[in-house]
Amino acid sequence: MTKPVIGVLGASGAVGRAAVRELRALGHTGLRLGGRTVSTLREVAEEGPAGHDETVWADADAPDGLRAFTEGCDIVLNCVGPTYRLRATVASAALAAAAHCVDVAGDDPAAEDLLAAGDPARDGRIVVLSAGALPGLSSLLPRWLAGQGLDGTSALTAHCGGLETCSPTVAHDLMLSLTSGGADGAAYGEALAAVRGGRRVPRALRTAEDTEHRSFPGRVALQPYLSQESERLATVLGLDRLDWYNVHPGPAVRALLNQLPGRLAAGDDPAELAGRLILAADLDLAGRKPWYVMDFELSGTASGRPATAGMTLRAASSYRLTAAVGALAVDAVLRAGVPAGVHFACDVLDPEAVVRHLREGNVADLRPTGAAAGADRVEEGVL
Repeated sequence: MTKPVIGVLGASGAVGRAAVRELRALGHTGLRLGGRTVSTLREVAEEGPAGHDETVWADADAPDGLRAFTEGCDIVLNCVGPTYRLRATVASAALAAAAHCVDVAGDDPAAEDLLAAGDPARDGRIVVLSAGALPGLSSLLPRWLAGQGLDGTSALTAHCGGLETCSPTVAHDLMLSLTSGGADGAAYGEALAAVRGGRRVPRALRTAEDTEHRSFPGRVALQPYLSQESERLATVLGLDRLDWYNVHPGPAVRALLNQLPGRLAAGDDPAELAGRLILAADLDLAGRKPWYVMDFELSGTASGRPATAGMTLRAASSYRLTAAVGALAVDAVLRAGVPAGVHFACDVLDPEAVVRHLREGNVADLRPTGAAAGADRVEEGVL
């Protein structure tokens, strides 16, 4: 039986290179590696023990090059950006080549473009969007947590952030997210907003510029931020309250983030600001090891009584977390675990399988607390 051809676009980048390793760990070989720097692609190919990976020059901004890359693929894993500029460009090229597509980002703008062009389900095709760390894992982990010792959920508090390099894609997407990235042309999310009574409430929370949190080392800034992914999560879990905080441990990055809305409004060049953000991240990281943390506390009931279930995830890199979720989404599609159509990863991936992979693959350290700790010990005993 012929193995499916998996194309990894952006295979030489921080996420793409890690995704190639994750796919190999899941048993997928003979990958097609695409990107703009062929020499680097060859280095990535040479890391594979089988030595059967193919390297192809590809550029998401060049239709002919993108077409040549997607032609012959059974599925394409997109790891390039900027997400909110490309939108559904890569997914559309994959569908035109009769291939499925997984995008580690994409989000609402890509979904809107794809559905406006005609639901891929009509041709039996699958597109999985937001298959990364945030968005993606940011909804999968709370969904897993909801099944760990709780019989009902009412409130979630989340803290996510880290100290690591900032890739050009992340930097440019951050600029674009201030005015795009959400549904219907809205921004990706709203600072200071939270869910109250099951709906979005503007300016419900305040920023803490210099504080501490038990799961994060040193002094940090806590920025309340409610994305549309988080709002959907609140609906799925039936939450009355949701407080989401982006955590910024680096002073240089935080100082620049505070200035961004005003600078963009004043007409500063987004590309120049993105470059400054990359340098600020390097400055904050200088002489320190990178890390990334996702901390969740879910309140509800257990056996009819008030209870909480918590989880703290620690990883060396959010990029590897994104790569792991993207690779798992590809694997799920190829194993016929995802129905035809356009989906967000959190709606079609099995949270239990994701958590198991993160643990067994040493992608991250996950520590459940409260009701989740007891449920987790029981599960480990069963296994």
